Amino acid sequence: MARLILGLLINTAALWVADWFVEGIHLVPFGAGEPNLVLSYIAVAAVFGIVNAVIGNFIRIVAFPLYLLTLGLVAIVVNAGLLMLVSAATPYMGFGLVIDDFSWGVIGALAMSLCNWLIGIVLRPFMSPVGVTR
Repeated sequence: MARLILGLLINTAALWVADWFVEGIHLVPFGAGEPNLVLSYIAVAAVFGIVNAVIGNFIRIVAFPLYLLTLGLVAIVVNAGLLMLVSAATPYMGFGLVIDDFSWGVIGALAMSLCNWLIGIVLRPFMSPVGVTR
């Protein structure tokens, strides 16, 4: 459970970094104020995590030959597509991720991937493998 929450917080931080650095990505909070903005980031990161877990795994299995052919670079395009899917789905929930164009989605997916990678490197010594207690 702790790994799930930590993964959600890492995804939330990556989404915030992508929103901050990438000009074509914006988050529309569901209310005014700083707490609502933070909760909106967490909610969008949770939706992205669910979409990534369900649809992303299916796409990765089906597109496995493409992953081999492009040496994994198609993962950025797949993540951009999943980010665009979240962008299309979240406005119906009262808040939302707004991505201006698919190219901004690609840049945002790259920013989120880099941020997830960097945070993962920093936190890896503190995370125990599944089933192992310290």
